[in-house]
Amino acid sequence: MVGALLILLFLAAFQVGFALFVRNTLISDATEGARFGARADATADAGASRTRDLITRGLAGRFARDVHAEVVNEGGARVVRVTVVAPLPIVGPFGPAQTLTVSGRAYQEGQ
Repeated sequence: MVGALLILLFLAAFQVGFALFVRNTLISDATEGARFGARADATADAGASRTRDLITRGLAGRFARDVHAEVVNEGGARVVRVTVVAPLPIVGPFGPAQTLTVSGRAYQEGQ
């Protein structure tokens, strides 16, 4: 009985750790894509494409299905914002919502 409880606790800890790994990787890739799209010689769409490529190489293609970028004004400055909506990797019907939304921002060059 104790062994089953320990296995359950180990699997729960592993699940939380894996979900945090995916979340942190998506945030990092979105931020890198925003930096790429904010360059003076690039567009926001190039940043979204770069983000898709990084996510596909780092995690899997299913996490890169919903990536979009836009140029927004924040505090009087133009900012490239890359947003990623991806499935949250959980096992079973228990846990938080099934999607994860993260974004990365970078100031656009040449302002």
